[in-house]
Amino acid sequence: MSWTWFHKLASPPHAYRILGSMAPWFGWASLALILLATWWGLVKAPADYQQGDGFRILYVHAPSAWMSMFTYVVMAVAAGVGLVWRIKLAHAAAAACAPIGASFTFLALATGSIWGKPMWGTWWVWDARLTSELLLLFLYLGYMALRASFDDPQRADRASAVLALVGVINVPIIHYSVNWWSTLHQPASVTKFDKPSIDLAMLIPLFLMIAGFQLYFGWAVSRRLRGEILRRERNANWLKEAT
Repeated sequence: MSWTWFHKLASPPHAYRILGSMAPWFGWASLALILLATWWGLVKAPADYQQGDGFRILYVHAPSAWMSMFTYVVMAVAAGVGLVWRIKLAHAAAAACAPIGASFTFLALATGSIWGKPMWGTWWVWDARLTSELLLLFLYLGYMALRASFDDPQRADRASAVLALVGVINVPIIHYSVNWWSTLHQPASVTKFDKPSIDLAMLIPLFLMIAGFQLYFGWAVSRRLRGEILRRERNANWLKEAT
C-alpha cells in the first residue's frame, strides 16, 4: 500500500495529468522570482569593491552553472531508475532533462567567458573548472545524439542510461576542481561550511535567482516530459480517450 504513490507516479496517464496541473505553478513562480532577483541584483545590490558592476553577471552565471550540474544528476538518477526498475516514464524524464541541462551548461560557459574577459584578460583558458564544464556539455550532447541514433526506443533508453550514469562522475569533478587543482576560477564563495565570503546584500538575490532557475527547470521539464509521454503513448487507449 505504501508503494501505491510510486506506481501512480510511474503511470503515464497519471503523470501526464499531474504535470499539466503543476507546470503553470512552476512557470509563474519562476517568472516572479527571476524578475525579483534581476531587479535586486542589478539595482539594489551594491557594486563589488574589486570587480565593480561587472560582477553582476554572477546572477546568471552561477545559477546556470549550478543548474547544469543539478539537471545532470536528476537525469542520471532518472536514467538509473529506468534501467534498474525498467520504468519507461523514468527514461522519458531523463530524455526530457537533457536539452534543458545542455542549455544551462551552454549559458554557464557563455556567461563565464563574458565574465572572464575583463577579469582574467581572456575569453577562455583550459582551466580545470571550465574544461570539466565543457565536458558536461559534451555529455549532454552525446546523450541526445546516442538516443537519436537508435530507432528502437527501448535500446535508446538503455544505451543512453548507461552513458548518463557513467558521465555523472564528472559532476563532483566540476564542483571540487577549484580545490583539487590550481585554477584561475575563484574558489567556492557561497557553499562554504563556515561562512559565505559574499555580502548578504549580494547573496540574497543570488539565492532568489537560483530558486527561480530551479522553478523554471520544474516548468520546462514538466512541459518536455508531457511531450515525451505523448510521443511514447501516441497509440495508447487512454490518450485516445483523453483527446
